[in-house]
Amino acid sequence: MNTHSNTQPAEGKTLKTLRELIESGRPLIYIHSPEERRVSELLGEAAQTFFASPVPVWAWSLTEGMRSGTERAGDDALDAREALDFIAAHQGPALFHLKDFHEPLSESPEVRRRLRDLYELCFDRGKFIFISSPLRVIPEELSRSLIYLELGLPDQNELSQFVRDESRALAENGVKVDTSDATFTQICHALRGLTLDEARHAIRRAIAANKTLDSNSLPALFEEKRLLVNRTGMIEYVADGTRIDRVGGLEVLKQWLDERRELFQMRDSVSAEIVPKGVLIMGISGCGKSLSVKAIASAFELPLYRIDMTEIFSGRHGSAEGAFVKACHMLEEIAPAVVWFDEIEMGITSSATSGEQGRIFAFFLTWMQEKASGLFVAATANRIDLLPAEMIRKGRFDEVFFVDLPIDEERVDIFRIHLKRRGIDPDALGVERLVRLTKGWTGAEVEQCVVAAVTAAHLENRNVTLDDLLHAGGKIVPLSKTMREQCDHIRSWARDRAVRASPSEYAY
Repeated sequence: MNTHSNTQPAEGKTLKTLRELIESGRPLIYIHSPEERRVSELLGEAAQTFFASPVPVWAWSLTEGMRSGTERAGDDALDAREALDFIAAHQGPALFHLKDFHEPLSESPEVRRRLRDLYELCFDRGKFIFISSPLRVIPEELSRSLIYLELGLPDQNELSQFVRDESRALAENGVKVDTSDATFTQICHALRGLTLDEARHAIRRAIAANKTLDSNSLPALFEEKRLLVNRTGMIEYVADGTRIDRVGGLEVLKQWLDERRELFQMRDSVSAEIVPKGVLIMGISGCGKSLSVKAIASAFELPLYRIDMTEIFSGRHGSAEGAFVKACHMLEEIAPAVVWFDEIEMGITSSATSGEQGRIFAFFLTWMQEKASGLFVAATANRIDLLPAEMIRKGRFDEVFFVDLPIDEERVDIFRIHLKRRGIDPDALGVERLVRLTKGWTGAEVEQCVVAAVTAAHLENRNVTLDDLLHAGGKIVPLSKTMREQCDHIRSWARDRAVRASPSEYAY
């Protein structure tokens, strides 16, 4: 079995930033983050590696006072002002971590004045003060003295080191851990987008469920991510993936995905310009656009996240523009993944002001060009003619596919798939005889026919017959008849603007 390397991984982005800040000599640094433990661990590593010889790390909190390991400053817990006096009097280089210092910083003029004094006292003396807080509170008089650092989610290097450390600790405690390169990579990808605390909880949850940490732990890890993204209300983790062979017809689209899948999986080793960015799938309602997106995620072996455009414009998350930008940035943090923008044209027909719509789509176009390579965008639209021309031009999406009404062979294929899913042998029924009856049907209408036939047979406690399908089909009025003008308009618009997802032209 190949095991992942024990060599020291590359320095993470956050640690690199800390190194640059310390080397610059600026003594006051404000770290905005809820991950207090992670900040402490980063400062501990910085103290050990960024100086000619290791320096102490002193941590202060309102409840514990000033401590460094088991050593404590003074007999009683120091208040905020006394903590700053301790820093001023400290001899030699050191790092000082002031936890939740935003309250004394905002409430006490004396504390703010003392911090300004410390800027001069600590500058170029190897003493650095790190204020960490989940809130951003920077008084005006300190805004030019403090360096502000937004501690983002751990990058791949930091996450890799975390998984190595956790795996080692679990193995030492008797937990069976699969250390193969493939499993290690899968676990790291599954944890992308989580804080280190959330990742630690996810691993503990997986251990509790399976008693091991291996490829079978991935569902538990993805469940933690599902809880994370679903609580935003704007992003939904879609768990019901569909294998590509469960999609009837659409052979051109399937072949395209099969060819691009390997390129996407090689995204870190090939030129960025040939890494697939995404597809736009438009077509008649009920013809398999949503099913195709789910199949893309399954084919690429990636989690699927759905952006709810209606929720974006609901006003429940502040301005639609801010909500959309926040959702897109969050998706980059949880890459690699397939991102589904469902009914993307809703962003234009919503009740938002035209100015806000314009800014949202200007951001989207830029984001599509500059987003993380680990995101594959799958957008669906029923009325693609409502979208701005600049969105569908070549270069935004790799391809624009049109999903039309299924042709004869495709409808038979769809019947077979839905019957087999319900344990029914399609060959015994002779489903080819349904071709004429189902002319002009969507894939959803084929499924509805199967469900109705199965229901009728179940009520009479017998097996499904061809007559059940014929009887159920006779009651269905297809969309292509009830909305003929709209279907013809969509088909006409797509004829010269999109690639057909099926190999041959639909004809009545």
